[in-house]
Amino acid sequence: MASDTQTTTNGSNFFSSGLRQKVDQLMNILYAGGVNNPMDSIEQCSYLLFLRLLTEKDDTLASLDKKYVRIFSGKWSRYAWGNFVTLAGDELFDAVRNAIESLHELPGLTDTGKLLFSRATLKIYDRPTLRAVVQGIQEMDLSAHEGHDFKGDMYEYLLSRLAASGTNGQFRTPRHIIDLIVELVNPQPGQRICDPAEGTAGFLISAFTHILRQNTKTADLKRGNIDGSMLKPAQWKFLEEQAFTGFDNDANMVKIAILNLYLHQLEKARIEHFNPLTTGFGGVYPGQRFDVILANPPFAGKVQEESILADLNFRLDTRATELLFLKWFIDHLTPGGRAGVIVPNGVLFGSTNAATKLREMLLTECDLQAVISLPSGVFKPYSGVGTAVLIFQKGTPTESVWFYDITADGFSLDDNRTPIEANDIPDILAKWPKHEEGTNSYRVPIEKIKENDWSLAVGRYKPVTLKATNHDAPADILRDVLKVEDEIARRGGVLLSQLSKKK
Repeated sequence: MASDTQTTTNGSNFFSSGLRQKVDQLMNILYAGGVNNPMDSIEQCSYLLFLRLLTEKDDTLASLDKKYVRIFSGKWSRYAWGNFVTLAGDELFDAVRNAIESLHELPGLTDTGKLLFSRATLKIYDRPTLRAVVQGIQEMDLSAHEGHDFKGDMYEYLLSRLAASGTNGQFRTPRHIIDLIVELVNPQPGQRICDPAEGTAGFLISAFTHILRQNTKTADLKRGNIDGSMLKPAQWKFLEEQAFTGFDNDANMVKIAILNLYLHQLEKARIEHFNPLTTGFGGVYPGQRFDVILANPPFAGKVQEESILADLNFRLDTRATELLFLKWFIDHLTPGGRAGVIVPNGVLFGSTNAATKLREMLLTECDLQAVISLPSGVFKPYSGVGTAVLIFQKGTPTESVWFYDITADGFSLDDNRTPIEANDIPDILAKWPKHEEGTNSYRVPIEKIKENDWSLAVGRYKPVTLKATNHDAPADILRDVLKVEDEIARRGGVLLSQLSKKK
């Protein structure tokens, strides 16, 4: 799972750029042309977008350096984007299909680029539809405007169409929830950041944006430009080449993540297609560790027992994916490393031996700094499962846990998820630095949690507030009752007298 609809300081500029309308047109064209699965539509658009952008980059580098060896040269020159724009019918179909199916062998293509086109195939069989899509992508203005590059915004909006469909269970983590978690974890330049269930790479991109924002001049931020201009060259190089790692066991999501990262300046991020619960790093567990882990792993399902990494399942003996992922997070953090992850509520209070052991491990081997309960409708309309965010740091035991119960996240909790005024997120961010207590927040010492079988259920520890109520003295109440009774008797007597006279 990854991020939801794009929301940036330049969001209004993106919507006024015309790219939103172009994306909507592309999706409508594909649907009408027989590509009905939104996942397939986004995949096909991804291939074509990458071809255009790679060709433009190739042309730019060639114009800047006469010694530059073009990627699209020799026999590969026929796959340059400009060749497709003038074609139609079978000629266009054959050219695009050959390009998509051959580009994983393209010399000079990065490893992530090769992974993007691994086992790629053209699924737009209707020739007029293919031509309309190629022309639509050609007409997109993907250049920077006023210092802001809208390509990433455009692709995020395209991915929001995936969120709207919920196809094949591929619904995405709302962007504002991702941004909240990243803000609480606060990743820094020079840190290695991982999402082992990356989806569309929303957490990685949000972390990158967070670091850029922290290192952008205040005046530029006020103008809506997030450029990271205060970063040193070595920090930039690390961010672009070493900082970000993502894994996913869905090949389609890996390809989408690759292009999403590419469009956000992270074309060299390490993205791999495998299940981290069943595949280790070079046969050594845990192998590589990370300074920051951000994730929303799968909530349900059981892994085949013989497939699970033995060291991962040590002391747990479980097949539950949500528990195995949480153990993976703990194992793969560096000492002092921080994590912000979403878990189903069952992890917080499940009574199985594995769940209890895992909570004890979390609280004794890590400093569990926060348990933030999310509204049950946060993933609607695709799931109503109750979830929570865990923020923890590895290496020191927990002394107390800060609980926060979000009752509103700025959107309605029905299937429509329309914007509303009620929103606890600003209050969370305001209280977070000092873990302040308030209406929705409170701190619980580790001793009390241990007494309750390591339960992290938010409601179990919530303080009960007794409101004093002023009651009248019994004598006054009795006097008032007698007055009411006398009045009733008097009116009854008058009514009987009137009835007697009528008779």
